[in-house]
Amino acid sequence: MEQKNGSQVKVSWYSYVALIFALMFFSGIFAKSTGWWKVFDFTVLNGAFGKITMEGSKAVFTFRGAGGVGAQDGFLFALSLMPAVIFALGAVAVVEGLGGLHAAQKLMTPLLRPLMGIPGICGLAMIASFQSTDAGAGMTKELYQEKEITDDERTIFCMFQISGDGLITNYFSSGAALFAMFVTPIIVPFLVIIFFKIFGANMIRMYIKFAGKKELAAAGGGPVNDKDAGSGKNS
Repeated sequence: MEQKNGSQVKVSWYSYVALIFALMFFSGIFAKSTGWWKVFDFTVLNGAFGKITMEGSKAVFTFRGAGGVGAQDGFLFALSLMPAVIFALGAVAVVEGLGGLHAAQKLMTPLLRPLMGIPGICGLAMIASFQSTDAGAGMTKELYQEKEITDDERTIFCMFQISGDGLITNYFSSGAALFAMFVTPIIVPFLVIIFFKIFGANMIRMYIKFAGKKELAAAGGGPVNDKDAGSGKNS
């Protein structure tokens, strides 16, 4: 049984199945598959916009074109992010309906709480952020709006994401050109990036903790809301 808002929420067997499926779906392990099972990957199903080619020219453009500036180009960029965010939130809504987020909370809180001071319910958003920056950000926003995480936990989690976000996608696509130059196994730089993501999150965690203590002392020992990092309701 899982505690939420003072009531008991049952975590059933299908909740764990939904969680496992979601973790595989967002993890990218099927992204390079050539068989039919590649349909179980988020980026494959999310797809890509078609390219615009000019007759008699080798130039290839997306619907944003080239040379755009200012608010108008920013609007088109934001528009290009919408499919991934909407699709990710829709997938998470299905997993949440099956109890997958509460299964994540139960399984991952013992790991994520001491590691970064955030509840296990952030686990799915964390996995998604390794593959898609937009999906991770949208899911984090949803968790905060649903009051599953506190403001401090959101701040810590955002610090983890913003440093080297979309790590799997960016590292194994853009970074692939440098693999031949590596003098270490390619997994080593990957693990170093993860280490510093966790390190950065804990730096913010420490700042919030000490800033909260100072504010508490300045208030004469009165209660301070949302200041003790890692002390949210999902402990």
